[in-house]
Amino acid sequence: MPYTEAYEVQCEHHQAVLESREQDRSEIGRILMVEHPAVITVTRRPEAASHVIASEELLAQHGVELHQTDRGGDVTYHGPGQLVCYPIIDLNAVKVRIHEYIRLLEAAVIGTLAEYDIVGSTDPDATGVWIDPKDNPQHRFESDQSAKVCAIGVRVRKWITLHGLAINLSTNMDHYKLIVPCGLAGRPVVSIQQILGDRAPSMSNLVDSLYSHLSGLLIEQIEAVNTKPKL
Repeated sequence: MPYTEAYEVQCEHHQAVLESREQDRSEIGRILMVEHPAVITVTRRPEAASHVIASEELLAQHGVELHQTDRGGDVTYHGPGQLVCYPIIDLNAVKVRIHEYIRLLEAAVIGTLAEYDIVGSTDPDATGVWIDPKDNPQHRFESDQSAKVCAIGVRVRKWITLHGLAINLSTNMDHYKLIVPCGLAGRPVVSIQQILGDRAPSMSNLVDSLYSHLSGLLIEQIEAVNTKPKL
């Protein structure tokens, strides 16, 4: 689905979740999964636009669109072979704040990667999920530097989330050369297929796995809050 159309769908679900809260039948939210045609999205950060290093002509040659976005973060790429997940979650219902929510997203991706014998990790200086060759001696890597496999960028409006995360499965990684991914110069990106080759999961398998881990963590969070002793 094109990026702008997917954003409209997000907004429709955001409104539905908000209305459920206002009508006192609050729901946790919805989890949307999608693949986009090749597109680079740029946030409103003053320096973000400078991290698109390709000219308009070069982008056109590669068939890559350029769109501004209202999520957090910097500049990123979406395209076929990348799983984009848009959780529309009422943070009041789950009872987490923004930073806790981002950590929850990272944990869901790390749990998903573990199903494919990949150890993912977080970086205290950079949001997202990374794969470090030192943690994965069973796999071959082109570099000994940790590489980002999942980018995260969210927006919260009336304490309901928009946007989310993107996992590189079989993405065209050459398109990342058109940008400075997430504004992190010198930090590489990687796909699951680059690591696993023919053993990489199908997109539908990855969708099922991520949904299971993310929904499970959200439910665990709600159950943990509900069972806390009250003073």
